[in-house]
Amino acid sequence: MRTKQRGLTFIGWLVLLVPLALVFYTGIRLTPVYLNYMKVARSLDAIQTEFKADSANASAIRNSLGKHFDIESVDYPTVKDIQINRDGGAWIVDATFDDQAPLFSNISIQVAFHKVVQIGSPGND
Repeated sequence: MRTKQRGLTFIGWLVLLVPLALVFYTGIRLTPVYLNYMKVARSLDAIQTEFKADSANASAIRNSLGKHFDIESVDYPTVKDIQINRDGGAWIVDATFDDQAPLFSNISIQVAFHKVVQIGSPGND
């Protein structure tokens, strides 16, 4: 008489746990990258509420952003990497950057981030 096998074999456990462990490890490695992005986004939101379009200029925005980056301990991207442009009566602050997290030996994961804030309304000339 044959009995039915119940449960998982060792190979079944490996097939189940190895992908889960890889996803978990990747999440651990990406956590600092996303926390850094959250600091950048928080800094950009802070300068958006800090300035009005008529009282803002590019150097004042850049100086304020530098202070926020110092407070938040943001090393990358630098203030010089942030694009500040005038669009009509509004200032557009664009933080588009890539960040990498090492995974295994010479394999790394690259993540692209994009955050844009507008200071003022575009119709105020």
